[in-house]
Amino acid sequence: MISYIIRRLLYAIPILIGVNILTFVLFFIINSPDDMARMQLGQKHVTQQAIDNWKHQHGYDVPLLWNEQSQGQEKLTNTIFYQKSVGLFLFRFGTSDSGRNIGADIKERAWPSLWVAFPTLAIGLVTDICVALMVVLFRGSTLELGGMVLCVILMSVSSLFYIIGGQFVIAKVLRLVPISGFDGGTAAIKFIILPVLIGVFSGLGSGVRWYRTLFLEEVGKDYVRTARSKGLTETQTLFRHVLPNAMIPILTGVVVVLPTLFMGSLIMESFFSIPGLGSYTIDAINSQDFAIVRAMVFLGSVLYVIGLLLTDISYTLVDPRVRLS
Repeated sequence: MISYIIRRLLYAIPILIGVNILTFVLFFIINSPDDMARMQLGQKHVTQQAIDNWKHQHGYDVPLLWNEQSQGQEKLTNTIFYQKSVGLFLFRFGTSDSGRNIGADIKERAWPSLWVAFPTLAIGLVTDICVALMVVLFRGSTLELGGMVLCVILMSVSSLFYIIGGQFVIAKVLRLVPISGFDGGTAAIKFIILPVLIGVFSGLGSGVRWYRTLFLEEVGKDYVRTARSKGLTETQTLFRHVLPNAMIPILTGVVVVLPTLFMGSLIMESFFSIPGLGSYTIDAINSQDFAIVRAMVFLGSVLYVIGLLLTDISYTLVDPRVRLS
């Protein structure tokens, strides 16, 4: 098992290096520092002197990969790649184009994102699995047909409709919760109730259909028929045998959304004025703050790789075959 985890850790290194290099190419070669300066200063009537001054102020006036004018190791270190990209591996995000400390902003904004994302993930996962098991329990009946039609309808509706409709009905008409905003401590609960409910409800259709497919695949296998022949009820068979054996694809599906625990939801946080990492990224894109966008792209990649690693480790807990590999 230890060797299995070490192999997975070693696999992550070239992935992160590749993401870092690709990000560097996109932000500094395809979109050059001169282009960034023009977008910040305005496309029209921008002098070369103004562009050079902007690049100097933000540390973009050095060569990209190799500095011939420097001496010794500074030929490598006094470059944009070393100063802007290598530091990301040590989580040194530097300062934004507007002069803010990106690392401090990320630490501050991660908590609001967690306040919304973690309950949405946990409650949504439990709800989807329970509803899917109930649909499988009554498979072949009118209840299953009606449930699948409802799931397709829920999937066909845009998440923006749920957000706007929820704000209007629950917050404005019924006045049960605030329409938007956020607060620290336990006062944040009243602000996250509506985003969490909408997040769970908007993902119910796709989640139930996904887990129903997994459970139906397991129900048709030989070990399920053997369990029934031993006298187990359908409910006992589903919870004791079908659900544990479907854990590997369930874990695989969960890892896809793990980065959102920290990265936040771009649309949800923007509509509900939640000061999380999602709205932080949207604001950076709108203001064309490339330092923040670059940092968030790399951070998202790191979180996704960590999620994959945690999933591989969890496989060893639910599948004996992995422990032996």
